[in-house]
Amino acid sequence: MTRPLNRDRSLEELEDDRRPAPSADATRLVATAHALRRKPIGELTVEGMRLLIRQNEGLLYLLPPALEVPRRDPMAAQLSGKRRTPPRNDLGGVDGQAQKMSFQLSM
Repeated sequence: MTRPLNRDRSLEELEDDRRPAPSADATRLVATAHALRRKPIGELTVEGMRLLIRQNEGLLYLLPPALEVPRRDPMAAQLSGKRRTPPRNDLGGVDGQAQKMSFQLSM
């Protein structure tokens, strides 16, 4: 049986891993990840959890609440403010467009 997650605690507290502040020339990604590690898990946004998970930070604590997001709101990716672009094929076009065009030309 798993223990319930205390969402009032930060990753720093849960992992007992307090890191020094990033240097002044650190990238925005490093500075953001550092700040998010100090924020209580219950206050993290979908985008904040995504950023930390993509950096392999606190997976043991972040994956359970992250998996709840699509259950609650299947369109949560739309809420992150990021515009999702369709995958591109090798020809530089959007997948499916090249196939449609070649089908129309062969008719």
